[in-house]
Amino acid sequence: MKALGKIVGLVVLGLLLLIVALGFALTNLLDPNDYKDEIRQLARDKAGLELNIDGDIGWSLFPWLGLELHDTTLAAAQTPDQPLASLRMLGFSVRVMPLLRREIQMSDIRVNGLDLNLVRDAKGRGNWEGIGQRPTGEAKPDTPPTGEPASEPRRPLALDIDSLTVSDARVSYQDARSGQSLTVDGIELSTGAIREGAPIPLKLSAFFGTNQPVLRASSVLNGALRFDTELKRYQLEGLLLSGEVSGEPLKGKTLTYNLQGELLVDLAAQLAELNSLKVSVNQLRGLGQLAARDLTGEPKVSGNLSIAPFDLTALLRELGQELPPMADPKALQRVELVTRLTGSSKALALDELKLQVDDTSLSGRIAIDNFETQALRVNLKGDRLDLDRYLPPPSEKEQAQKASRSQAGDKAALAGAGTSPLPDKPTQHAWKDEPALPLEPLRTLDSRLNLTLNQLTINQLPLDEFTLKARSAGGLLQLEELRGRLFGGAVESNARLDVRPAVPQISVQKRLTDVPLEPLLNAQNQEVVIKGLLTLNTSLHTQGNSQKVWVDNLNGSLSFAVNNGVLVDANLEQQLCRAIATLNRKPLAGEPRGRDTPFRQLTGTLGIQNGVASNRDLLVSIPGLTVKGSGDIDLRVLGMDYRIATIIEGDKSDMPDPACQVNQRYVGLEWPLRCRGPLELGARACRVDEQGLGKVAGKLAGEKLNEKIEEKLGDKVSPELKDALKGLFGR
Repeated sequence: MKALGKIVGLVVLGLLLLIVALGFALTNLLDPNDYKDEIRQLARDKAGLELNIDGDIGWSLFPWLGLELHDTTLAAAQTPDQPLASLRMLGFSVRVMPLLRREIQMSDIRVNGLDLNLVRDAKGRGNWEGIGQRPTGEAKPDTPPTGEPASEPRRPLALDIDSLTVSDARVSYQDARSGQSLTVDGIELSTGAIREGAPIPLKLSAFFGTNQPVLRASSVLNGALRFDTELKRYQLEGLLLSGEVSGEPLKGKTLTYNLQGELLVDLAAQLAELNSLKVSVNQLRGLGQLAARDLTGEPKVSGNLSIAPFDLTALLRELGQELPPMADPKALQRVELVTRLTGSSKALALDELKLQVDDTSLSGRIAIDNFETQALRVNLKGDRLDLDRYLPPPSEKEQAQKASRSQAGDKAALAGAGTSPLPDKPTQHAWKDEPALPLEPLRTLDSRLNLTLNQLTINQLPLDEFTLKARSAGGLLQLEELRGRLFGGAVESNARLDVRPAVPQISVQKRLTDVPLEPLLNAQNQEVVIKGLLTLNTSLHTQGNSQKVWVDNLNGSLSFAVNNGVLVDANLEQQLCRAIATLNRKPLAGEPRGRDTPFRQLTGTLGIQNGVASNRDLLVSIPGLTVKGSGDIDLRVLGMDYRIATIIEGDKSDMPDPACQVNQRYVGLEWPLRCRGPLELGARACRVDEQGLGKVAGKLAGEKLNEKIEEKLGDKVSPELKDALKGLFGR
């Protein structure tokens, strides 16, 4: 037995020596560089690759199976003149004996100078197409006959690699059709020992660049990779991704970003998760988690996100973006968001949204139902929103025009006394002629908006219990409902904008019910020229795309009523008293007793045609007086030309001025006033109509003469002659 054991030992030793000797002979006597042509032909026939090895091939056989390639290029066999990849050096070695146990034990894998060049030509064909395709006519590998027992599944390979190092690598992509290019260069990758189930430290850095737009970015990725090939489970622990971005969109500014988290990919469960997410972009800070399902089908993303308060204006400025000027320079300095998000490659939704913008709190849902059609869906509720803070501030031109109008109003301050001449009617067009609407974006807009607020302030008007519903699709934009409470009154409106035709069409319906005029005018920084409760109904339509064109093409109707009102600084009774005193040829006994004129009701309708509103039924019911009016309001220049007739019903005051004591002859007469000038002057642009007053005087003189004829003639002439004479003098 001892002899047998000794013999077996000698045989094994001899075999080992033979293997070592054979390996030495193969590696020293056999030069793989002599077989480059055969290797090239094999790559062409079996894989559709054009392989060129310009450098030497180094190799070893035992105990390490090693290979080292230098100066190698690779291209598709169909386009050999367009290299797909080039390699300066690739080196690795594998222990031979563990291979027999299906274990891969490798030393360091080194890749240096890899250059991967992807090109798509003008016809849309990529230089990587055709790789891996077998030559035409080559037989497929034999398949085992049907019915034979399947072989037992092999034990999976076990990896054991000391490290992987990739240095000075580069990847580029160019599209001849679009002219777009993308480069990833300076790629550096280093890992620790690669063993299944154990954490693998890794570090990856690279520089990215695009030409449309011109953009440059640097990134560094750190973490520890852990994988289980049997469970198809991969984890990147301690993920840290950081870098900087600069380029044309940022206008010389730099974006700095940082992302931390724990990444898990479970291919068996078709699940990917990013937990403990922390992200920062310059001053913006966020927390959350994300999950993606159905990875190989149509991936669906869900998760939650929380963004800490940040200054949106400052952030955008840091990113080279400037917001339009706003009335409040401190607007958008505090923005905060918490939401649950869901999405896919086609849509994204922010549900259970809580958004804080300055002093406004909003909650609800914002979604893009379809990225391709930009289908925007908004459903929000909030407390209060002061929209005026975010609107553009008044321009210098507008401020100058406002000051000019104010000076014009000061010059007309004596209008209430009726002693100054009538103001001139304005002639300059009051509206802008620049395009007001972005037509092309509106034609493709697909949106639905539902907004409910406790209070919305716009144009300094506080709308309580505000509700808005709007939608747009296919170039038709509809304001389905807008309603709220304004100073205790009600506001309702709906509108329609059709941008499908070349010339946009606009229609608006609006209703105000019992809205007090005094706070309404005060809120607009307008002088209060009238008080009372306003009820207003409008139905208007126009066309075009500028303020000037809109007003020039404005048509429709408007009806209004002001109840329990007051004409401020327009004492019509006093002006009438002055007119009567003139007719009585008596001086007034004292100063005017008041500056205002109260009235029970003011009603009227307007027919609007091409920017000019015509009224023929103005009616004001004043104690002791009735006022009728007719005239035009030229909305193009914001001017008016009105004639008002005051009908005396009788002096109801306790102590009337003797000079303007109403004679019974004056009762029922229409005493004329004329209002002409800028619309904003209101009743201050009204004066006694001297021309109309002359007609009244003529009528009164005729009546006086008729009385004298009656007195002189008595019963001496026939009634027919009396009537003829009265008629003659009456005319």
